[in-house]
Amino acid sequence: MTNAELEFNKNEDQFKQLAALLRTKEKKTKLGGGEKKIDEQHLKGKLTARERIDYLVDKGSRFLEIGLFAADGLYQDVGGCPSAGVVTGIGYVHGRPCVIVANDATVKAGAWFPMTAKKNLRAQEIAMENRLPVIYLVDSAGVFLPMQDEIFPDKEHFGRQFRNNAKMSAMGIIQIAAIMGSCVAGGAYLPIMSDEAMIVDKTGSIFLAGSYLVKAAIGEDVDNETLGGATTHCEISGVTDNKFPNDQACLDYIRSLFNKVGAQEKAGFDRIKPITPKEKPEDIFGLIPSDRTKPYDTTDIIKRLVDDSIFDEYKAQYGKTLLCGTARIDGWAVGIIANQRKVVKTKKGEMQMGGVIYSDSADKAARFIMNCNQRKIPLVFLQDVSGFMVGSKAEHGGIIKDGAKMVNAMANSTVPKFTIIIGNSYGAGNYAMCGKAYDPRLIFAWPTAQIAVMSGASAAKTLLQIRVNTLKTQGQQITREEEESLLKEITDRYNDQLSPYYAAARLWVDGVIDPLETRHVISMGIEAANHAPVEKFNVGVIQT
Repeated sequence: MTNAELEFNKNEDQFKQLAALLRTKEKKTKLGGGEKKIDEQHLKGKLTARERIDYLVDKGSRFLEIGLFAADGLYQDVGGCPSAGVVTGIGYVHGRPCVIVANDATVKAGAWFPMTAKKNLRAQEIAMENRLPVIYLVDSAGVFLPMQDEIFPDKEHFGRQFRNNAKMSAMGIIQIAAIMGSCVAGGAYLPIMSDEAMIVDKTGSIFLAGSYLVKAAIGEDVDNETLGGATTHCEISGVTDNKFPNDQACLDYIRSLFNKVGAQEKAGFDRIKPITPKEKPEDIFGLIPSDRTKPYDTTDIIKRLVDDSIFDEYKAQYGKTLLCGTARIDGWAVGIIANQRKVVKTKKGEMQMGGVIYSDSADKAARFIMNCNQRKIPLVFLQDVSGFMVGSKAEHGGIIKDGAKMVNAMANSTVPKFTIIIGNSYGAGNYAMCGKAYDPRLIFAWPTAQIAVMSGASAAKTLLQIRVNTLKTQGQQITREEEESLLKEITDRYNDQLSPYYAAARLWVDGVIDPLETRHVISMGIEAANHAPVEKFNVGVIQT
């Protein structure tokens, strides 16, 4: 066996271990509050959130989940909040992509935590950007009161969702709600601000204040069913439109609604019959080095993601640390911008480090982004970036100006952008390559991703130096052994924050995926984006 084959096998073994960990975490997270809580839902005659979604979407279709690992590892002092207590994503209902938001009543009775609000707002953002209908499957006890100060009053808190309800209504975006459990207090406005609201008899209820609060506030004795059950709201108040005997009947009715919705204007992105990659996608596991400091040819990765492994490169001999070019993914025409991780040689004989953005690369990318906007081609960013080049030569060459040119073009791009973080995502490189702050329609990470201001090694050494200098100014001496122990402590803490799951828990990315899912994610993303006409591209001020 050659050294190259040994290296490939080593890489493959490590990556497959990461993929196995991903599958284990997915399985555990999808249990929500656990099997006992799931059984309790069934005893009440209710489906769980995930069962409701499975029943609602077209049989044999795929549901693209957004934020599966939201709140992962957070709120441990109150028992955790798997998937932030709500399931969100894009699913097909009668062939039409829809955003689906389903409260998970197995997790704290579907109560809203701070990350629940953030996740719901992300789902609404996706619906608004792509002009997709929204289906709310409501089953929530309302705000988690011990954390009300972190969820109630601010711009990106609970109330923003109702503002979005109103905005989407004005935009003509269909919103359908099914009240399938509790719907309390401020949360009662969400389904009633939708276009149509159904309720499940005996299990669904909706009111601004429950029976206990009513008793405390005005002294009235009333049970919850009389106060806000299905019969009350369908026959007396008229708050809800129809009632159904069970979850399945309610979901069947929602499907019937979408069987009659008319077609809408499309963006017009180009798609032909898909062709599977000629190069084996499974090879990706062996091509990404287990040692992230080692170089590799990113072209090899691209050829395992695009149709027929055909990638038409733009300015191949210029700005070589960024690969730009057009291809197709699942039949969709795309423009790809990817960090080249191998060391490259310029025409002047200079060597450029892989994963670093140089002036010529940034200039090339800006021009390519403008071309794709002119031709209405969606953009795909493949991140494995260490940042922009630094040093006197780079500064004298205008790296700041060229970097700004790239960021300007990327930020003002009106064609949809999709970001996949396959390796490093450090510092300003994260920004230039369309990180979360730059409105990618979807942003996902591979298990090999790391997201931070800088690498763990660099950050740990910097933080150590600051700590040591602080101790010295306080008159304290530190031995070499103490310094090494301190370095390990800092490194371990920082490395935890580099994890893609740390990012996914905070919704810096929409999720962590197996590389073999990448084509599917991008394809569904473009299909969703094709429902929203593209605005005219205006790049603003770009210095030449």
